[in-house]
Amino acid sequence: MRVLLVEDERPLASYIAAGLRRHGCAVDVAHDGRQALDKCDLTPYDVVVLDRDLPVVHGDTVCRRLAEHGAARVLMLTASGAVSDRVDGLALGADDYLGKPFAFAELVARVRALARRSTPASPPVLRARDVELDPSRRTAARGGRLLSLTPKELGVLEHLLAADGVVVSAETLLDKVWDEHADPFTNAVRITVSTLRRKLGDPPLIETVTGAGYRITP
Repeated sequence: MRVLLVEDERPLASYIAAGLRRHGCAVDVAHDGRQALDKCDLTPYDVVVLDRDLPVVHGDTVCRRLAEHGAARVLMLTASGAVSDRVDGLALGADDYLGKPFAFAELVARVRALARRSTPASPPVLRARDVELDPSRRTAARGGRLLSLTPKELGVLEHLLAADGVVVSAETLLDKVWDEHADPFTNAVRITVSTLRRKLGDPPLIETVTGAGYRITP
């Protein structure tokens, strides 16, 4: 899941971004409204977590422009929890609204709920052969044996399982599982798939399609 966090308070932005990454999200960060719009022009985000009171370009303007283009689901954050502010935010085109301070577990749950709305519906638990992955609990198992996977390995496995046999390119995996700091010429995807294959064990589950990418056949 690719998320853009737009928050001008840098310590808070670092805290939220680190927490979302621990829950398997690929997170980019913008500290003002202009940066947010520029990043959205370049990258197709699943969810934008948007602070309302932003410098340069106000959060209301950012929300309105994103809603006009249908670019991503928007979760608006604000220091005010008043009903009138929530109504205003939703009227601007936000898909959800969360007041500060908030419980981090609720933020993660709302981001995941919005991401599900931005992509075709998938089962609560993803399965292929004897492998199961629970996206909400961030756990995976094969033959009933719990797998010890890194967030990147779990993200790659989740995207391949959700594709249901369709080939997923390395570029798509890099875009969805990593973030804007990933080098497009890196071999990170190949290395991650290699370690994931080793942890999954035999019989082999992930197939390499030469020149196209990877897939898990049902």
